[in-house]
Amino acid sequence: MATVHQVAERQLCTGCGVCAYLAPDDIRMADVLDHGRRPLPVVPTATGGEGAAAAVRCCPGVGVAHPSGRPGPGEIGQLRRMWGPVRRLWEGYAADPEIRFAGSSGGVTTALAAFCVERLGMAGALHIGARADVPYLNEARFSRSRAELLAAAGSRYAPASPCERLDLIEQADSPAVFIGKPCDVAATRMAAQVRPRLAERLGLTIAFFCAGTPSTKGTLEMLAQLEVPPVEATAVRYRGLGWPGRARASRVGDPPGTDRSMSYEQSWGEILQRHRQWRCHLCADHTGELADVAVGDPWYRPTGDDPGQSLVLARTERGQQVIEAAIRAGVLMLTPATPDILTASQPNLARSRGSVWGRVWTLRATGQAAPRFRHLPMAGAWWRELTLAEKLRSTLGTLRRLVRRRLWRPVPLPEYQPPARAGQEV
Repeated sequence: MATVHQVAERQLCTGCGVCAYLAPDDIRMADVLDHGRRPLPVVPTATGGEGAAAAVRCCPGVGVAHPSGRPGPGEIGQLRRMWGPVRRLWEGYAADPEIRFAGSSGGVTTALAAFCVERLGMAGALHIGARADVPYLNEARFSRSRAELLAAAGSRYAPASPCERLDLIEQADSPAVFIGKPCDVAATRMAAQVRPRLAERLGLTIAFFCAGTPSTKGTLEMLAQLEVPPVEATAVRYRGLGWPGRARASRVGDPPGTDRSMSYEQSWGEILQRHRQWRCHLCADHTGELADVAVGDPWYRPTGDDPGQSLVLARTERGQQVIEAAIRAGVLMLTPATPDILTASQPNLARSRGSVWGRVWTLRATGQAAPRFRHLPMAGAWWRELTLAEKLRSTLGTLRRLVRRRLWRPVPLPEYQPPARAGQEV
């Protein structure tokens, strides 16, 4: 594929926004209702220059790779094949009870970013938050304080393009934190290889475990069940305020104390996950293997009334140093965990990787576009971890999706224009 527009039309775009960062004169990110954030040309007839070519090279929709498939010094060798580089792992939570409660699990991502900014002298943290004017859509933010980070704590199960504002890290006076999905971090790593200033300013990358990005259409369906017309939405949360937390929304005119909410099982399990973009079904990295630090939910334990727990992985020496400094400072309350906690917390990962190999193989066998992965083993997982029925589903099921989604055809990408309230500009 010669352009990121072709990547998007073939439904391989992750929506990260790195292309808009690398080629801002040629590419802009926009919401497409049924698909997610997608690159659109700034000028319809533009052919693109050097930045547009770099955008394709750094596109995680095209492919993701580790520099090596072998465990490096200090890594836990037994985890490398299925979990990527892991030096240390812990379970725990943010010492600050307000951050712990607001976060989706234990508040570790928010607390660690705040520690980097307030204690280590980093310039800020680039992350995602809800748009003030359209709270069910996302925007990239550069937070410079605990208060700003806390205001955006909690998962956002909706399209997001944090990489489109990597210029804010590049232009910062000192190193900064980047927070994003595994594909966002992969894009950031690739962009740093072609933008030396960005590489200098990346102080720490934090990825959160991810099961896929639902389209905006998924959020609108959730809002409909909560009886919140999009034009009247004043706030939308997907998780947090407890563990795992409830999806919540409010609308114009709601009296104080109104609780429009549904459980995580309802919001994610019954609605949002059905709207995940196609590229997420072809993802081999759900746990942020290219990040310095990765954070997820320890689902092996019941949540109950627990205010929140996080599973924390140090993937690089830098990540390990920052986490251990935060523990010493009393910012994070973490207990070392054994390697088997990963499989217990994410029991379906091995089968998921195997299924991805079956899907990618089927797409290539039928001449369709598919991402390329290097040093992210999948074929062995397909052979060892999947039952015969699961093997058939990963291949024959992909053929059915190929027909149903018409994956051989470029899809139109009409820009979504959110409805505006009377007197409001969007």
